[in-house]
Amino acid sequence: MILKNCVGLITGASQGLGKAFAEALLKKEAKVVICDINHTQGAATKEEFDQRYGPGKTAFIACDITSVSQLKDVFSKTVQTFGRLDVLCNNAGVSNENSWEKTISVNLVALIQASYLALDHMRCDRGGKGGSIVNVASMSSFLPAAHAPVYTASKHGILGFTRSLAEASRLGNYGIRINTLCPSFVNTPLLDTVNNEENFGNFYQFKDSVKNLIDVFGVLEPSVIAEGFVQLVEDDSLNGAVMKITTTNGIHFESYSPKPISKQ
Repeated sequence: MILKNCVGLITGASQGLGKAFAEALLKKEAKVVICDINHTQGAATKEEFDQRYGPGKTAFIACDITSVSQLKDVFSKTVQTFGRLDVLCNNAGVSNENSWEKTISVNLVALIQASYLALDHMRCDRGGKGGSIVNVASMSSFLPAAHAPVYTASKHGILGFTRSLAEASRLGNYGIRINTLCPSFVNTPLLDTVNNEENFGNFYQFKDSVKNLIDVFGVLEPSVIAEGFVQLVEDDSLNGAVMKITTTNGIHFESYSPKPISKQ
């Protein structure tokens, strides 16, 4: 995909990884919708991008992505503002074992809803022009985590959903590539929750396990993850791919059997 003049919608884009993804698209001369529940930070990020890349390149739409009506409105406003939608990045995420229902709602349920809305706008078999969806998971998609069982479940779910929807897109000729991005620990505000007892609840006693994992995997900068994101969007050969990014191995891919298991 050539990103120049494309339109991307990124959830959780006012700071952290989402902001890095938005800026990566802007550097490729795409237009970007910043979707975030944080009104103040979202407006500030838009103003920053306006100054850096010129007005008219970005739009900020405040949204609680767990609200289906608000999420539908974001997609409608995106198309109204820029005339099209080419890229969706489901980046928004939380980690809170005390409010585990919210963790599932934000990390998985809203991601599924947004993906289906993107299909409605982009799938070629129903009049769309195709596009790309990148769902942000993490290394928690592969590893057990005593300190965060529900967060880990949500990330496992993203992986299974994305790979399955990518296969549906292939079989149904949707014209949409759907991939998963799985970074290890990243220097973002979400990492600060490691020291927050309220977020771990009954599992705070296992806090040292996550600190040990950070020592093993190290901490990446958002700009490195943004490079992987752009690769997933630009490379037309990638569909159903699971990209891992770690300090030791950089950008690499999880290997799976070449096709789904079928009855012989």
